[in-house]
Amino acid sequence: MPITLLDGIFLIVLLISAFLAMIRGFVREVLSIGAWLAAAYLTVTMFEHVLPYVQTYLPQPIVAQGATALGIFLITLIVVSFITMQISDFILDSRIGALDRTLGFVFGAARGAVLMAVAMIFFNWFVPEDKQPTWVAQAKAKPLLNSVGERLINLLPDDPEEQLLEKLKQRREGTADTDDTSYKNGEATELDNLVGNSSNN
Repeated sequence: MPITLLDGIFLIVLLISAFLAMIRGFVREVLSIGAWLAAAYLTVTMFEHVLPYVQTYLPQPIVAQGATALGIFLITLIVVSFITMQISDFILDSRIGALDRTLGFVFGAARGAVLMAVAMIFFNWFVPEDKQPTWVAQAKAKPLLNSVGERLINLLPDDPEEQLLEKLKQRREGTADTDDTSYKNGEATELDNLVGNSSNN
């Protein structure tokens, strides 16, 4: 089986990703992923707390929501990325710098393979097997990419969209319950004050 265009693309992506990760180092690559995850997490958790302050300056709901989400995400990403950069530079300049670069090369190659597998998943969805060009169907890398793609799909929940909507619904219900409880507590306090005033009179 000859080497096809897909094999060449696969090899180029692997090498580019591997060399970039080797230059940056393994620790920096991993921490950069952590920075994105931290930014996404804080955006979700802090959104409802920050939104009221933004709405005082941006009365339009859509604009305020977009500015809040984007602001939290970018600020968190910049701050965490700066910290991770300092840590990774310290490690690269230390005695384990060579090991960090070696692990970075391996990590980058694996990342490139995953990216190509994801691309192949979408390609298989849009182009049926019997209609795929020869340079794709007969590529030596295709079985590997399909195998990795199947494992990635198996890691996903059965219905990710439904589970995401359910979590958002539960979050909204929890917020509504909290507001309702606070309102009822306020009513109870006012009622106690009225009873106390009546007793004093």
